[in-house]
Amino acid sequence: MQFSIKKLLPHILVILGFVIISLAYFNPVLQGKQIFQSDIMQYIGMSKQQNDFREATGEETYWTNSAFAGMPTYQLGAKYPHNYIKKLDSVLRFLPRPADYLFLYFLSFYVLLLVMKVDFKLATLGALAFGFSTYLIIILGVGHNSKAHAIAYMPLVLSGILLTFQKRYVAGFLLTAVAMGLEMVANHFQMTYYLMLLVLVLGIAYLIDAYKKKELPHFFKTVGILVGAVVLAIALNATNVLATQEYVKESTRGKSELTINPDGSPKEATSGLDRDYITQFSYGFAETFNLFIPRFMGGGNGEDVGKDSATYEAFRKLGATTTQAAQEAKRAPMYWGDQPIVEAPAYIGAVVLFLFVFALFLVKGRLKWWLVGGTVLSWILSLGKNWLFLTNPQPDSNPITNFFIDFVPFYNKFRAVTSIQVILELCIPVLAIFGLVRLFNDFEKKEEKLKALKYSAIITGGLALIFLLFKSSLFDFVGVNDGFYRQNYGDAFVDALKKDRKSIFTTDTLRTLILVLLSAGAIYMYLQDKLKEKWVVVAFGILILFDLVGVDRRYVNNDDFVSAIEVNKPFEATEVDNYILQDKGYYRVFDLVGGAAKPSYFHNSLNGYNAAELKRYSELFDFYVAKNNINVLSMLNTKYLIAQDNEGNLFPYENDQANGHAWFVKELKQVSSSNEEIKALDSLDNKNKAVYNATVYKNLKNNYKVDSLATIKLVSYKPNYLKYETNNTNDGFAVFSEIYYGNGWKTFIDGKGATHMRVNYTLRGMEIPAGKHTVEFKFDPDVVKTGSGIALASSILLGLLLLGGLFYEFKKK
Repeated sequence: MQFSIKKLLPHILVILGFVIISLAYFNPVLQGKQIFQSDIMQYIGMSKQQNDFREATGEETYWTNSAFAGMPTYQLGAKYPHNYIKKLDSVLRFLPRPADYLFLYFLSFYVLLLVMKVDFKLATLGALAFGFSTYLIIILGVGHNSKAHAIAYMPLVLSGILLTFQKRYVAGFLLTAVAMGLEMVANHFQMTYYLMLLVLVLGIAYLIDAYKKKELPHFFKTVGILVGAVVLAIALNATNVLATQEYVKESTRGKSELTINPDGSPKEATSGLDRDYITQFSYGFAETFNLFIPRFMGGGNGEDVGKDSATYEAFRKLGATTTQAAQEAKRAPMYWGDQPIVEAPAYIGAVVLFLFVFALFLVKGRLKWWLVGGTVLSWILSLGKNWLFLTNPQPDSNPITNFFIDFVPFYNKFRAVTSIQVILELCIPVLAIFGLVRLFNDFEKKEEKLKALKYSAIITGGLALIFLLFKSSLFDFVGVNDGFYRQNYGDAFVDALKKDRKSIFTTDTLRTLILVLLSAGAIYMYLQDKLKEKWVVVAFGILILFDLVGVDRRYVNNDDFVSAIEVNKPFEATEVDNYILQDKGYYRVFDLVGGAAKPSYFHNSLNGYNAAELKRYSELFDFYVAKNNINVLSMLNTKYLIAQDNEGNLFPYENDQANGHAWFVKELKQVSSSNEEIKALDSLDNKNKAVYNATVYKNLKNNYKVDSLATIKLVSYKPNYLKYETNNTNDGFAVFSEIYYGNGWKTFIDGKGATHMRVNYTLRGMEIPAGKHTVEFKFDPDVVKTGSGIALASSILLGLLLLGGLFYEFKKK
């Protein structure tokens, strides 16, 4: 094999450039600072117990008691044996976070364009356009790291697929297997699912093309090879995949057995999330133009409009000091779209979208149609409940969304349908770059290129001009929360908001128009032989960076970085926390004030922050815990509640009625449905009685004798291990204030295997023979052992295939 350093050098320099640009954008990491990400702060709170356990023992616990009264750690950063593909991912993410994800954006997209036979200079442009797409930067700012991680590997997966379709079967198989393995390491199955939808669109386009060209055998051979690569990728991540598959059935993403809501009203039967929850964040129809004009809908919920704004003056007139008014003007509610909350617009770029439209007139064939198909599909699905120009849409308004929720497998497992726009954010830059590819090659005549330029300039520039001239008659600039502001601050304040919304709309629309004209001008000068190709590339590099980075820095910049200790230790214990921590017993805490994940940082908590908690506990929380039902709180061994008095001071309420870690009951009450089981908890004397579903558990003894000498004590505790000593002169039934999860908790009485069951809708219970006994619960999930064995075997297989593939390529050349 001939090795040419001359051919390799440009790619080395480009990759080095990606490293420099990534570090330059997030330059505070060079000073040891870290970005303060709100979601990561919540994650740190949720995962502290398992991380402390790992550090103290060197072992991994797959169960934590610090959140939601107890749950598996599969979605909280659990580490599995023989997960070697994750080690490869760690090597690729060698830069400090979040520069590592930005680098991955660049690198992955660059490889994709190289596989598509794009010149390295244009591939570099495309990588910058993709990596600096505003949404991809925003998710790094708020801490959606796993989402960014998964998005970053999407282009690499497509690279392997396209390489295989190019009849590079060996290289395509290996790249697809590795890239898909890395994609799954990110552990964001929603993003991977959306990638699958794009691959289906690509597959349809290639199938039609293969039929026309009479190449169906090649198509099906390629599909077979790719299926094998995906199977291998899944096997590399077997432990995580199997654990997640097992857990999701029991989580809020699984099917509920309840047919009633907490208020007693009928509940829509669904095997996934509720329709209104799925479509809560739906992209507005007019909001589409955010992709082209950054603050078309005002930007985000907290925009910095400055001291020269009408909002600043409105606050001053309301009596705010200059300092207070300036602070409020930095977070003015400018967003006036349909979504409840928006951090920032999903801006793709005026320059990129101009090139995309330009490419629509020049690019032909399957490449155009799978990219356009993916773009249109993701846009329609991102609309969620919105459909065309409907006002006040309902969750079932969009027929295409309804079809996907009702009939497309797994689609109803995911919320926030706006997230699917990551697909168009990938497709649009690819086609945009191919617009330049077509500009520079000889596939079309100069006249065709001039015609494409004229049409694209009229469409994009004309659209911006129409918005600029007729904004007042086209839009009212009224936000969904303006009624609240009107009621609390008055009409003048809302008028000030609308004035500032119109002002930034005008500014950004004019900005877009200028960028479109500059882009069109660069192409026109090239076609008139007044600008050489290399200077056109340089011009578009400058325009793209100016356009995207300028918008990105509005939302994610150096101000978001803080000292490392502030990130790694995001919560400080209050006096109340310290008071509770003096109690070295085993109990739970319900914090009514401290937020979602903060209580989990310090206590075994009923609180938590995770998109997929255990469904039964979530339902119990909605029915009773959220309503401070003391009977159910006591059942969960909630000894302390953190509350706030009338002056806003925190205080610990000690619940002396808490049931403790375990207790013997006198009676088992049987019911015939989940509805009856959860409803019974409201008035159940849970210290003496337990309720169970007789359709699940049969032939149980219903009455037990409990005398005053019967005891059950917790003598040893770890997150994944509980040891009790019992003493009872009669056969008894014990209820444990531990969350029931049937997949992994193993029970032993005096060292011999035993069984336990679910009682009180969420807790564990078991029959214990008379006498003195030792009862143990060990969380030792078989799925981890099985998955780790598969991961080891598949990693060895991949290693052998990589060596064989390299030998094959060497021998062939």
